[in-house]
Amino acid sequence: MKTWEAVIKSIDKGLTPFKKQLKREVTEEDIVNLTEIKIKRISKFDSFKADEHIKGLNAKMKDVKENLANLTQYTIAYFKELLKKYGKGRERKTEISEEGFEVIEAKKVVINNAKLYVNREEGFAGYGMKKDEFVCECSDMDDVIAITSDGKYSIKKIEEKTYFGKDIIHIAVFNKNEEDKIYNLIFKDGFKGGTMAKRCAITGITRDKVYDLTKGSDYSKILYFKITGVNNAPFVNVILKPRPKLKNTIVPVNFNDVLIKNRGSVGNIITKFPVHRITEVDAPKTKKEPRPEIKLSNADDILKATSHLKKKDDDDRQDKKSQMKLEW
Repeated sequence: MKTWEAVIKSIDKGLTPFKKQLKREVTEEDIVNLTEIKIKRISKFDSFKADEHIKGLNAKMKDVKENLANLTQYTIAYFKELLKKYGKGRERKTEISEEGFEVIEAKKVVINNAKLYVNREEGFAGYGMKKDEFVCECSDMDDVIAITSDGKYSIKKIEEKTYFGKDIIHIAVFNKNEEDKIYNLIFKDGFKGGTMAKRCAITGITRDKVYDLTKGSDYSKILYFKITGVNNAPFVNVILKPRPKLKNTIVPVNFNDVLIKNRGSVGNIITKFPVHRITEVDAPKTKKEPRPEIKLSNADDILKATSHLKKKDDDDRQDKKSQMKLEW
């Protein structure tokens, strides 16, 4: 056969005896599709596979017709299967409110499928550093915050291994919506500056940008660091290095008295003297002085006590009258 049209006509002629068994008319497109089948696939085995596929389709069509005829029973059975598959333990991750559906974040839904490791001295962290210190479980969509001893910090997306800065003092999975997580710190401001106390929350950030918890002076260093809630801040004693004419070498600091400000705030100065160390202690309990107990042994004592109280009341009234006259 020299032409394409002749090939199409020959195949169509060969199909003519079988057209009565087909469910629809054979088109030219069907014949073209037949020409694209490799010759080794046109075999008895391939025919058997086609027959099995047709039987499967016929069985599915039969089931669909039965379900349509018994739609109520089918709906109940389908709903029960949904409850079994997506019921207890698979609750929704969004909340319905008056404003509508809350926008869902993918990293709130994803399960913990990785582990965070850190090399604090070298400043590297990631989920691929399995020989280093284990920090916590996480997902591969989480952000990680790391704070170094010089007060620098940054938030980065977790990777197999990434660099945050040497001498990491704090590292954790970061959630920007945790406004009740307060960072309490005491830092030395540069080489010649004073020692400062600061409380702040870290919320909105730009990923991969380096921020500073100190004033940004060279050679600044964090001397004390702890994360708490808003109302359970620590109580510490700042112990100064002994020096001539310095009588008080202990400066108590109650972080509950330090105002919570933004991360760029300067902080409150504690001392200008060199610090030896900082120790965390229990907050002192305020004791109320008991009222003096008056013991009355006889009637004379009672008369003396009541007359004294009466005289005091009379004096108070007289003072009030004198004050009113002066004001008038």
